[in-house]
Amino acid sequence: MPPTTSMSVSKAPFGSTRSGFNVTQFVCVNKNGHSVELIDYGAAIASVRTPDLDGHFDNIALGCDDIQAYETSTCYFGSIVGRVCNRIANACFNIEGIEYPLVANDGPNHLHGGSIGFDQRVWESELIEEDEAVGVRFRLVSEAGDEGYPGRLTVTAEYRLTNDNELSLELKATTSEQTHVNLTGHGYWNLGGSTSGSIRDQKLMINADHYLPVNDNMIPIGQLASVEGTHLDFRIAKAIGRDLDSLTNDPIGYDHCFVVNDHESNGDESGLRTVAIAVDPGSGRRLEILTNQPCVQFYSGNFLNGQPTTNGFKQHTAFCLETQGYVDAANQPTFPSTLLKPGELYLHKTVYRFGVAD
Repeated sequence: MPPTTSMSVSKAPFGSTRSGFNVTQFVCVNKNGHSVELIDYGAAIASVRTPDLDGHFDNIALGCDDIQAYETSTCYFGSIVGRVCNRIANACFNIEGIEYPLVANDGPNHLHGGSIGFDQRVWESELIEEDEAVGVRFRLVSEAGDEGYPGRLTVTAEYRLTNDNELSLELKATTSEQTHVNLTGHGYWNLGGSTSGSIRDQKLMINADHYLPVNDNMIPIGQLASVEGTHLDFRIAKAIGRDLDSLTNDPIGYDHCFVVNDHESNGDESGLRTVAIAVDPGSGRRLEILTNQPCVQFYSGNFLNGQPTTNGFKQHTAFCLETQGYVDAANQPTFPSTLLKPGELYLHKTVYRFGVAD
């Protein structure tokens, strides 16, 4: 896509779900020709086209070609995940003496909001057209009892593409009753291009001195551990594949929650700080991720297996960097709480900054 002289946002039909809901695709373009495609199914990022060192544009975000493939997928491609992302131990939590059983969809645990999470819902939408940004505002209401959660939760997800080649995601939520909220964007990235193959040679820096050790069920044990001397040390950029085969999880690869260093603030009042920087040596494409969240889950596409449920994408052909609160905070008293009360505002900001390496 050649550079343009003005920003634009447009929409077009994207088919219908099995339940008969019409799905819409939105295309945002900035003055530099960068483009972002979004769909209201899961409020998902479907495509992000950026240039390489030679100015050639390619899509660097994994997605699906049609709504039927999204409904078949088990990968949460590009979607907003909630009410609570990652895992909740034993699919339950307790608020002021009342136990709330949730849907168990990951063995004994609750994963990414349950069997029908926010990723499988069609959100309301509204175009955003501003002087320096275009985008879409998505809105969803999760009724009390949804997947077992208390309270009526109202959520907005605002995407903005700027002329500075940044895609911002702002997540907000309010509730009618106390409930736990920990949203994330589940974007899959391959900076060589979505169909270019392995991400093992792509280099990654994660701004984290500590991670959350987990038990055999992938539930944190309630402590922080240093990355020093481990395969999880990404404080100096290294190839994703350098230590990957030394990991012992099954399927093999990274699926770890890192605690972002607070002391690396970007020096403004937004609370944003750089959480990760990824670079593809071949294309030169660079992705910097900033967030106001305390943690990031680094996932190296371990469960991608080339089957229809993964839209044909194979293992380790994309990575995710899911900004979020502490995993299983609903059951971990030593972790910062994810409890949201009536009258409070949940506010989650993440910025994806696209460019090319020096």
